[in-house]
Amino acid sequence: MYKVSEIKELIRALDRSNLSEVTVKGEGKEQITLKKNSGVQLVDAAEPVTASAPEAQSAAKTVTAAPPVKEETPVKEEASATKDASKEDVEHILSPMVGTFYSSPSPDSKPYVEVGAEVKEGEVVCIVEAMKLMNELEAEMNGKIVDILVENGELVEYGQPLFALQSK
Repeated sequence: MYKVSEIKELIRALDRSNLSEVTVKGEGKEQITLKKNSGVQLVDAAEPVTASAPEAQSAAKTVTAAPPVKEETPVKEEASATKDASKEDVEHILSPMVGTFYSSPSPDSKPYVEVGAEVKEGEVVCIVEAMKLMNELEAEMNGKIVDILVENGELVEYGQPLFALQSK
């Protein structure tokens, strides 16, 4: 299994090169193919889309979120309405990578957490999909979710705050 850092380095190397596509084969059946985007590609919705690395599509890897950062700006209005939430003890759970934020394991499932939910260290709070890999993000500490800062299906950046968490 390739590490996210290895994949990112491959992307940077491809971006700096004159190549338009690169395939890297690992041990066993592992393979990853990267292609530069050369324009808009139209896909017929009736045709299934297949990736060059089927193992990567089904792989689920747990990634621990970046360490929470102390809140320096006021929390959104809804969160500040919580009686026991003072801005001194509110921290953020940050996205450890660029990807798509998913609040639940599947579209028809209930979200991992909602505003007001108590979470424990190591508990999965969301998924960030990057390059067809579903990365489960875990809470770094015990606390209460006072705000969810992104919408389901929204693209997120590295280091972007995803949740406001009141530490216990």
